Amino acid sequence: MFNNIIKELKEFILRGNVLDMAVGIIIGASFGKIVDSLVKDIIMPPIGLILGKVNFSNLYLQIYPRGVHYSSLEAAQNAGAVTVNYGIFFNNIISFLIVACAVFILIKAINKLREKACKQKNLEQESTIKECPYCFSTIPIKATRCPYCTSDIQ
Repeated sequence: MFNNIIKELKEFILRGNVLDMAVGIIIGASFGKIVDSLVKDIIMPPIGLILGKVNFSNLYLQIYPRGVHYSSLEAAQNAGAVTVNYGIFFNNIISFLIVACAVFILIKAINKLREKACKQKNLEQESTIKECPYCFSTIPIKATRCPYCTSDIQ
């Protein structure tokens, strides 16, 4: 029984779909790290400079304790202050938009390739099939009798 479970698990893991999905998840996680770095290290510093030397990841709204101000988000968090970290949220929105654009471009490219392959397949099929003039079924081009309505075809 245990050997049977191991065998089924091995077959499941070695299916093409599972391996493709695993590779996609690994690449997706790596891509997410690259996008995060792009936003934090390349895009946001110039935007912060243009907007008056603002570090977006350090923007927060302190809820508790009132009347005490900290020099940075890290200092506030270390002191146990309750904060709303809207700068980090803003960075994450930009990261999401970049990932969404990249996925959109990728899907659009894949759809174009599929459409091109589908058109080529249809052209190949059109040269090997024809339509029965009596029942309008698709039949091989060399057929002299329709397999559906049994009519003679000339």
